[in-house]
Amino acid sequence: MTDLIQLQTELMARIDAAQDLAAVEALRVEALGKSGSISELLKSLGRMSPDERREQGPKINGLRDAVATALATRKAILEEAELDAKLAAERVDLTLPPPPERRGRVHPTMQTLDEMIAVFADMGFGLAEGPDIEDDFHNFTALNFPPKHPAREMHDTFWLPDGPTGERKLLRTHTSPVQVRVMQKANEKLPSWIANGQEPPIRVIVPGRVYRSDSDATHTPMFHQLEGLVIDRDITLGHLKWTLDTFCRRFFETDAVVTRFRPHHFPFTEPSAEMDVQCDRSGGSIKIGQGSDWLEILGGGMVHPNVLRNCGLDADEWQGFAFGLGVDRLGALKYGMPDLRDMFASDVRWLEHWGFSAFQAPNPATGLS
Repeated sequence: MTDLIQLQTELMARIDAAQDLAAVEALRVEALGKSGSISELLKSLGRMSPDERREQGPKINGLRDAVATALATRKAILEEAELDAKLAAERVDLTLPPPPERRGRVHPTMQTLDEMIAVFADMGFGLAEGPDIEDDFHNFTALNFPPKHPAREMHDTFWLPDGPTGERKLLRTHTSPVQVRVMQKANEKLPSWIANGQEPPIRVIVPGRVYRSDSDATHTPMFHQLEGLVIDRDITLGHLKWTLDTFCRRFFETDAVVTRFRPHHFPFTEPSAEMDVQCDRSGGSIKIGQGSDWLEILGGGMVHPNVLRNCGLDADEWQGFAFGLGVDRLGALKYGMPDLRDMFASDVRWLEHWGFSAFQAPNPATGLS
């Protein structure tokens, strides 16, 4: 009896002193394992007389139960302490905002350009492109600009240094040179990266960057332009008006758009006109399709016979119309951006505010995101 009490006292003390789960497990094996001290005592009951078993059995079983309970209690205490320590070390403060996640955005200019291309593509226009660096013939002469026209002067045009042969290149002031290249005969052997010339009928749009020495809230030295060209037989100014009216209704996503044509002058079209849209300027913003004010948004007209002849086409057989729109300016009007210069300022905050998600639902007017 004294030996059992001493063994229980010793085991209880060691269990209470165990500092980790490994120590508790070692004590369990030592006391209750197959060859443990208490297990050996239980085995000895078989060698005892019936009277001894009746006396010692309850005491040994009581010792086993007491030690097992102490081991389970100590194990639970140590597991809870270990979990608390782990939680304290790996705690995440859910009250803090998540770190900002940088996501790419579609620039408003590219969004606007995609919408414009989609509208004209639905009307059967193809796409043509050309070089940003042009020569005088394609940028001016072929488009019926007189030799002393003000647009040739330095205050409007970015001229490049004279070449080895004395020819001066320039940054194109409009995308109209691509119209010239499209109208020129296909046997000009144009480089593959320039839109190939083709015979009429022609129906193309020409998007791209253009450059002019001008900068204020509504003008930038580099901007994006989209021009259109249609060449066929029996083309009239009425075809031009229908094309531009249809474009405005679809682009601004309202059938309430009202337009008007005002006579104007462009060297490459005759007759020429500027087109206004009816708008409301109240409240510090411009709202298209309502109000009683007018806003000029584009220019166009019937292709000048001299331009047709300069491009190798018979002006007595072919005629057509051309027009030009500022991509950045139309985007600013549609989405309410006040200053065109912000579109080229490379300000990530501005782009996060005005940019478009590449994964947003398609625009019902254009079919584009």
